[in-house]
Amino acid sequence: MRILFSFSHVFLALSLTGCAGFAINNQPPPPSSISVVVSPPTASIRAGDTFQFSDTVSGTTNTAVTWSVGGGSSTLGTISASGNYTAPDSLPNPNIITVRATSAADSSASGSSSVTLLNPTPVLTGINPASVGAGSFTLTLTGSKFVNGAEVLFGTAALQTTFASSTQLIASGTAPSAGLYAVTVNNPNPGGRASGAVNLQVTGSPQASNCSTMSLGQGASLGGFVPFPPDSLWNEDISSAAVDPNSTAIINFIGGATGMHADFGGGQYLGSTIGIPYLIVGAQQSQVTINFTAYGSESDPGPMPIPVTAPVEGYPNPGTGDRHVLVLDNSNCFLYELFSSYASGNSWNVGSAAVWDLFSNEQRPYTWTSADAAGLPIFSGLVRYDEIAAGQIRHALRFTLQQSRAAFVLPATHWAANSTNSLAAPMGMRLRLKASFDVSGYSSTNQVILNALKKYGMIMADNGSNMFLSGAPDDRWDNTGLHALGQVKAADFEVLAASQTYTSSNIPQGNAPQVTSFTASATSVSAGTQVTLSWQASGASYVIVSPEVGAVRGTSVTVTPAQSTTYTLYATNAFGRTTSAVSISVH
Repeated sequence: MRILFSFSHVFLALSLTGCAGFAINNQPPPPSSISVVVSPPTASIRAGDTFQFSDTVSGTTNTAVTWSVGGGSSTLGTISASGNYTAPDSLPNPNIITVRATSAADSSASGSSSVTLLNPTPVLTGINPASVGAGSFTLTLTGSKFVNGAEVLFGTAALQTTFASSTQLIASGTAPSAGLYAVTVNNPNPGGRASGAVNLQVTGSPQASNCSTMSLGQGASLGGFVPFPPDSLWNEDISSAAVDPNSTAIINFIGGATGMHADFGGGQYLGSTIGIPYLIVGAQQSQVTINFTAYGSESDPGPMPIPVTAPVEGYPNPGTGDRHVLVLDNSNCFLYELFSSYASGNSWNVGSAAVWDLFSNEQRPYTWTSADAAGLPIFSGLVRYDEIAAGQIRHALRFTLQQSRAAFVLPATHWAANSTNSLAAPMGMRLRLKASFDVSGYSSTNQVILNALKKYGMIMADNGSNMFLSGAPDDRWDNTGLHALGQVKAADFEVLAASQTYTSSNIPQGNAPQVTSFTASATSVSAGTQVTLSWQASGASYVIVSPEVGAVRGTSVTVTPAQSTTYTLYATNAFGRTTSAVSISVH
């Protein structure tokens, strides 16, 4: 035992001192000479697609590799033993992942490819219905690879789109006229791409399905209906439109420190409601005679479905101001607007009146007024509470300035100049809230308004107080909250460039509509007999038959004259009005 103990100690000593040829190598092993390269080094792959990667292994005869994706989660996709990668059906966040090949001979040797995952290309296989009438419509689209945020395009116009599933979308919009239109689906970025097109046949017969969603009553909800087609200048997204070179000078002329003011609210001020009211009526509302006291030659004739009890601007004490009356008909989808309105028995005495087809981009004749000084519809530019409740305003807003010059830009058609200064606004001038303006400190209500001013802007429509924003009265408004909009100054806006400014020297010229026939199925009838009036008119934006009928679409209408009556057809477009008359004798 003593000898063995001594030998072991000697051996240990030799080992520690490195004697008798014994040595310990404490250095790390040399680096591996094995390398792995993955091809391609970068790739862009759409969700659900497959892609074949390849590898090159050098420095060893064992060229086998193990493929892997990111952290190995199936949400990043899968890859086979041969390098065939399958992207996930939905994009991960972030959407950049790594595909790696690791050497079987040396696990420290690997190569990789950086992969950007993109949304898939949508596949559109069908639309239902395949044919709709001119006007509002709703489509169900079927296919595959639709993603949340997909947008349906009607020609080049974007439709209001609801994502139902990866195989179904619901879209609604307005067809301005008959024809064959290409419908496509566009998936959003990253990798936004459109599907192939499926054609939608639009016939000449209008339909009012969306308009009928408007509720009845004063200040009622439109149920998501947006007046005028998606390509209307009122509904145009101007968030990236060019700025007028004179924007700064024009804003300074207005007064850069001038605060915006909400010219609407809840309750009353000095005994009058605050804002411009509106009323929605239905098919049960009878037609009412309209008598003109001022601008009859530039007005649309009645009758109109406007009850004499309709709210007048400023009610219950409207005073002697503009006294606007706005009425929408949810059965025929026309908008009626009166100026300087006074009920008289069962009729209205008004300064002017205008009818607007909510399905079309109707334009009043150049230089004609409307119920607004700019020749514009008023209702389409109002801030309404039902939109605030829905969380989004999808149109431009209406505002006033103290000074304007003798000029207009579309969609305006009329001026009411009170200044000769070249920096005074033309009617129809559009302002946009600067994209850099921080809305986060404002109430949710005000944020909806301010975001709309960034996307759609506001259109100068009348002479009035500077930077006054128009809206409809509603007792649900928080007046204190609306007052905070005064913190938004004119200098926070920019003037948008107009494609053309019209003055007395360059008013567009063209042909008024041509009426080739206006006839009655019978010209002598007994009382209570129905008669069909028919017409052929070319170049008309809208048609009115007076008396008894009012605004009408199509080429015929049935009347029941109670007494001998002369009916007049009024066909109007941007260049004027043409009339034709036919008389029916009642015996």
